[in-house]
Amino acid sequence: MKIAIASGKGGTGKTSLAVNLAMLAAEKHMVVLADMDVEEPDAGLFIKTEDVITETREKMIPECDAGKCSLCGICQEVCNFNAIIRLGNEILVFPELCHSCHACVSLCPESALAMKGRKMGEMKRGRAGNLVFIENRLDIGQEQAVPLISQGLEFLEKNFTPDNLIIIDSPPGTTCPVIEVAAEADLVILVAEPTPFGLHDLKLAVETMELLKREYAVVINRFGIGDDRLEQYCMERDIPVIARIPDSRRAAELCSSGSLIYPEIPEIRDEVLKVYDYITSKKKVPVR
Repeated sequence: MKIAIASGKGGTGKTSLAVNLAMLAAEKHMVVLADMDVEEPDAGLFIKTEDVITETREKMIPECDAGKCSLCGICQEVCNFNAIIRLGNEILVFPELCHSCHACVSLCPESALAMKGRKMGEMKRGRAGNLVFIENRLDIGQEQAVPLISQGLEFLEKNFTPDNLIIIDSPPGTTCPVIEVAAEADLVILVAEPTPFGLHDLKLAVETMELLKREYAVVINRFGIGDDRLEQYCMERDIPVIARIPDSRRAAELCSSGSLIYPEIPEIRDEVLKVYDYITSKKKVPVR
């Protein structure tokens, strides 16, 4: 069961919920926490893992053998992303635009193009008790997050069974990276703050989930600030609000020091437990 923790924008408490939910669930059974916010992964700041393994992640980019190339221009015609062009007597490749679709390689009549691996980031994985933690980190200067996210999701699919509870810390916003994560999730939990900006961004996130036809629910973070318009919106749309995490200076202090919140603040533990109960009500998770 894949649970994506998402939000309409950054800074709503998405990572805080993902980490605290995963660690609370790990008290009862095996849990996988995957940080897919590849441009700014920070879940690892709160988790001390052992037996860490680091693997390089590569993106496949076409390279041209000028000796074989007839300059027919078919590669340029079939590329939907303008990542390869014929310029004079040479073929130019723009790695930042390439989506590794292999069209240019497959359709080259001279077999002058071949896909070559180019480092785009790293994946780290380790354990903390019943928790398996996976972090995907994009290298500085890389343009595209989706290829690394896609490889991270493939790793989850190949290495964990449907019985595993997989919690994914998604990228923020409603663009391609979060869509890549949410499209395969069994449940998306949207974290929002009860402010006018929070409501605006939640509406965008809800619209995205509706288009993807994903099941979703809302967690209100910093409950007690702002107004009740966000909750009214959820009520009017019949969107389940499964937890209301209270605004707390102590919680902010714990986060800023890289500490878990739920063991220290009982009222926040109760709300995180509500999220866990909602998830497990959807599918029975085996206790180990």
